[in-house]
Amino acid sequence: MIEAPTPNNEIERQRAVESYNLLDSFPEDSYDNITEIICYIAKAPISLITLLDNDRNYIKSNCGFPLNESPRNISFCGHAIQSEDEIMIVEDARKEKRFHDNPLVKNHNAIFYAGVPLVNPKGYKLGTLCVYDHEPRQLDEAQKKALIAMSKQVVRLFEQHKQNKTLKDIKNKLEKRNLELDKFASIVSHDLKSPLANIISLTELLEQENEGKLNADSKTYLNYLKSSSSSLKDYIDGILLYYKNDLLHSFKKESLTFNTLILEAKKIAIPKNDIKLEYSENIENININKPVALQILVNLITNAIKYNDKNTTEIMIGFETSSSHYLFSIKDNGNGIPVDKLNSIFDLFTTLGQKDKDGNLGTGIGLATVKKLVENQGGDISVTSTEGVGSTFSFSIKK
Repeated sequence: MIEAPTPNNEIERQRAVESYNLLDSFPEDSYDNITEIICYIAKAPISLITLLDNDRNYIKSNCGFPLNESPRNISFCGHAIQSEDEIMIVEDARKEKRFHDNPLVKNHNAIFYAGVPLVNPKGYKLGTLCVYDHEPRQLDEAQKKALIAMSKQVVRLFEQHKQNKTLKDIKNKLEKRNLELDKFASIVSHDLKSPLANIISLTELLEQENEGKLNADSKTYLNYLKSSSSSLKDYIDGILLYYKNDLLHSFKKESLTFNTLILEAKKIAIPKNDIKLEYSENIENININKPVALQILVNLITNAIKYNDKNTTEIMIGFETSSSHYLFSIKDNGNGIPVDKLNSIFDLFTTLGQKDKDGNLGTGIGLATVKKLVENQGGDISVTSTEGVGSTFSFSIKK
């Protein structure tokens, strides 16, 4: 018996084998189906998909053979990956000095062998797709072509397995990172909100205690301090809401009427009666995640009020249904949105640079939060707008 020589690129080849995470893996139908088909096509009792490991020939798929691995130094496959031919064929191993006293020949009656190297996209020969028979024989051209073609399919399965593993690892890392980011946002927001509340309270107290004693500059400084503190508080609250809104999705859907949903949103977003609000009358029940729907509606209604320079703020809420989604629209007569900003207003931290009725700039978090909520409910959101006339936000929620 002659052992197969070690490939010149063995270190790199071994790394390539290990990169697929298939060694000592569980049986899989996708591979077993191939070895069964090859047994049928080649009319052979044994077909294997192997991977040449450090000191063993690991058998990923096994049709007709009692073992799931064998020593590498006796493997036919070790010779096959060294061959320059597309397929290595041994018609009668008993007549070849490489194999005549091989334990596979003597103990398992491996007389005939045909093996095709499994070559990955980088050119490394990972193992083989092979067949054994217990008597001398040959393969016809159709059988050879089938064996070669199926070897390429095996490599595709290897690549797919590797890609799936990579995607799974990326997903796990992203989930872990999101959890860490969520925790970070929560901790930072909490730790900042307390001293910030103290700053706001002390500023108001200082203003009250020194009423009538402050000059114009001092009043300006205090107003600036209050305004900045208030903006920072809104910013922190927005960040916390953005990273915490996934909690809203844990609520189950419930049945309620559209009218009931709008009335509750109105109580939250429109505490005063100086806003003209109209909405589609619909008494039919809808099945929806109520906290999510309220968060979306309240945010959009609040924006319609804050960014409105008309004497009377007008808001119209439309509602329709399709076969798969609930369709909402919120139309206002507000300031409108510049055309060059329409494609970016839902991006996190993107602002229009416009001040609201109270003279405050937005944080660029609210609409990003709305978009995240909508998409997590299987829907989409879009906007059309004309500067000086108003905007219409349209969003859907999957039934």
